[in-house]
Amino acid sequence: MIIMNNFLQIFFFITFSILSFYYLSISIDFLPKENAVDKRDSLITAEINFVGDLMCHSVQFNYAHVIDDSFDFNGVFSEVKKYLSDADFTIGNFETVLAGKKKGYSGYPFFNAPDDFLLAIKEAGFDFLVNANNHAIDKGVKGVERTIKKMDELGINHTGTYLSQHDRDSIRIFNINGIHLAVLAYSYSTNGVPLPKGKNYIINLIDYDLIEKDIAKARNKRVDIVLVYFHFGEEYQREPNGYQKEVINNAIEAGADIIIGSHPHVVQSVDYFKTNKANLDTGFIAYSLGNFISNQRWRYSDAGVIIKVKVSKNFLTDSVYLSSVEYLPTWVFKGKTKKGREYIILPVTNSYDDSIYSYLSESDKEKMHQAFEDTKFIITKFNSKPDLISP
Repeated sequence: MIIMNNFLQIFFFITFSILSFYYLSISIDFLPKENAVDKRDSLITAEINFVGDLMCHSVQFNYAHVIDDSFDFNGVFSEVKKYLSDADFTIGNFETVLAGKKKGYSGYPFFNAPDDFLLAIKEAGFDFLVNANNHAIDKGVKGVERTIKKMDELGINHTGTYLSQHDRDSIRIFNINGIHLAVLAYSYSTNGVPLPKGKNYIINLIDYDLIEKDIAKARNKRVDIVLVYFHFGEEYQREPNGYQKEVINNAIEAGADIIIGSHPHVVQSVDYFKTNKANLDTGFIAYSLGNFISNQRWRYSDAGVIIKVKVSKNFLTDSVYLSSVEYLPTWVFKGKTKKGREYIILPVTNSYDDSIYSYLSESDKEKMHQAFEDTKFIITKFNSKPDLISP
C-alpha cells in the first residue's frame, strides 16, 4: 500500500487551520448505547484531539513539589486546558508509570511519577491515555498494575498495558456523539526489560499478526473508526524511517482508519492515505506528535502539537469521512513566573500579544517562534498552506 503524498489526489478537500476550538464536551461511554443517536439527524460529528508524549522527568516533579507527598502540576496545562477539555475526546501518550512513593519517584531512564501528575492530566481534560510505550514496565508488573489502578480510579480510559489476557483481548470502544471509535495501541519495545514469565499480555508489542487480528475484531464489532497508536521510530529524527513506514503500511492493509505515532520526541510529518477494508475512504497518519510535556529543552524536542480530527457520519448516504483536520503548535516554557518555578505548555502562533505571557524572556520568545515555524513546516510539508488563526 503506497501512502499518498499529493494532497490533490485526495477525494475531498481537507484544510488544516489553527482554531480556537470552541466546542461542547460530552460524556464518553466505554460501550456503545443502542439509542445514542436520533436517526432523524442525518449528520453527526465527533471531534478528537491528539497530543504527543506526556513525560515526567525528575526536574518536573521537583518544580511541582509542594509539601511532603503533594505535587501541583496543574499550571503545566493551564494555557492549553481550554483546547483539551472542550474536545469530544482527547488522547495522549502517558510515558511514565505510577508505581508509588515507596518505589521512589524518578525520571530517565526508569520513570516513576507522583500520582498528582495523572490528576493534573485528568483535570486538563484528557479522556484517554495510551500506555503502550518503551517505559511502560519501567517498574515491573507492580508498576503496570498500580498505574492502571490509578487511571481506573480517576475514570481515565486507557489501553496498551493490561491486567490479564482477557483484559488485553477486550477492544476499547467508545461512543462519541453516536460515532463508535475503537482504540488500539502497540509499542516497538520495552527498552530491554523482559516481559514477566507467563504475562506476555501485560503490554502490546508491535506484532503484525496480532494487529491484524485486533483490527478484524474491532471491525466485527461494527465500529465506525479504528484508531491505531504506534510507539515507534528513531528518537529525535524529524522524518519517519523505513520501519515506521512498514508498520504503517501493514496497519493500512489490515484496515486502520487513523494512525497516530509517538516515541521520536519531535514532531514528524502527517499524511493521508487510501484505506483498505476500512470505513473512511481517506485515512490520516501522524507519524509523531512530539513532546507535549517533558524536560527535553533542545530545539524540536521542546515543541509539540495538538491535532484535531473531525469525523462525520452521514446516515442518508451511509458514509463516514474526515471532515477536517486541524493543528495547534505548542511549546514548553520552563522558568520563573509570579507563582514560582513552573513548566507551562503554551499554544503557539506566528503572532501573539507579548503581554499575554509577560514572564517570557527575549530568548524564550525566539525559541517559541522557532518552534512555531518548525512545526508549521513539518505539518504542512505535504499539504496546502493552512490559514492560521490565533488562539
